Amino acid sequence: MRICYFGTYREDYNRNRFMIDGLRSTGADVVECHVPLWTGIDDRVRAASGGWIKPRFMLRVIKTYLALLRRYRSVGVYDVLMVGYPGQFDVYLARLLAGLRHRPLVWDILMSIYLVAIERDLDRRSRLTVGLIRQLERWALRLPDRLIMDTPQYIEWFQRFHGVRPERFDLVPIGTDDITFHPLDIEPDATQPFTLIYYGTFIRNHGVPVIVEAARMLKDEPDIRFVFIGDGPEKLKVVALATHYALENVIFIDWMKRDELPHYLAQADVCLGVFGTTQQSLITVHNKIYEALAMRKPLITGDSAAVRSNFINGEHLLLVSRTDPHELADAIKCLQRDPDYRARLAAQGYQRYCASFTTQRLGEVARAHLDRLVAAWH
Repeated sequence: MRICYFGTYREDYNRNRFMIDGLRSTGADVVECHVPLWTGIDDRVRAASGGWIKPRFMLRVIKTYLALLRRYRSVGVYDVLMVGYPGQFDVYLARLLAGLRHRPLVWDILMSIYLVAIERDLDRRSRLTVGLIRQLERWALRLPDRLIMDTPQYIEWFQRFHGVRPERFDLVPIGTDDITFHPLDIEPDATQPFTLIYYGTFIRNHGVPVIVEAARMLKDEPDIRFVFIGDGPEKLKVVALATHYALENVIFIDWMKRDELPHYLAQADVCLGVFGTTQQSLITVHNKIYEALAMRKPLITGDSAAVRSNFINGEHLLLVSRTDPHELADAIKCLQRDPDYRARLAAQGYQRYCASFTTQRLGEVARAHLDRLVAAWH
């Protein structure tokens, strides 16, 4: 199996690295045909806010795709062309190239960039741009032979919103990087307060204010401490809320290098997942859920059908209401009082992760989908 992994995809994004490494772990020859278009999140936000109209950006797009075509010429023979995330624009060119070589086209869509743009309020900056993104995404979804998504709930959303038949999708969960995230021989310091860690980009679908409200309810518990690691759009709001409540049980730490993060997580008594109520948050299973389980840490996260489709509440992790900080506070106290339950939850969550969500396991799942497609194609 020779796979051309194609596009202007985010090279350092977890999903792309897991997919490439996972497929390679099955013995597949994955050739990356990649040229970067974006310089970062701010760059993408500027473009989605209307910056794409500027001649300088248009020129950059043309140069990028010409460079991608030059790289493609040296790829050679392959069995399947696969577009990485995000590929809403790449898939148009990919359809043409795959068609010329009479090869199947697969797109690992992962997320709707239209939905992401709406949830970040980018339509308020440029309604025209976000409307174009919606239409381009809708057309793009019709082009590949197969589409890959991470949850049945997201597939249902694409069916309702874009009218895509669910039988065109294959499921490959997100998983995580088990080279970086794995159990460490570091135990929480028994002389320190019971520590809960949230880490991430402080975006709306993480629901971080709910964690702060739970911290307020537990402010008179001297043995409970909340640590927030990272940065992002809602961080100032969250810091202001913690300051308003005069929370001495809350600590903020700036974002750190990815390989430093596991050492902090290993020292946590409990990891906190996501509690947002946005559509995106409800229909996906976030990386941080898999990462906590991969490190054999007990995890509390917001309830959703997407999470329940992969994990059992009370056995692999602890689920609470996304809108009721009282439930989160009660779950925290429950785990604080019961170290045996914490250990059992961590062990069972880790077993579930190892059985179904390691890089190799997900590579095997993706490879099976591609094998079926190629066999049917011939």
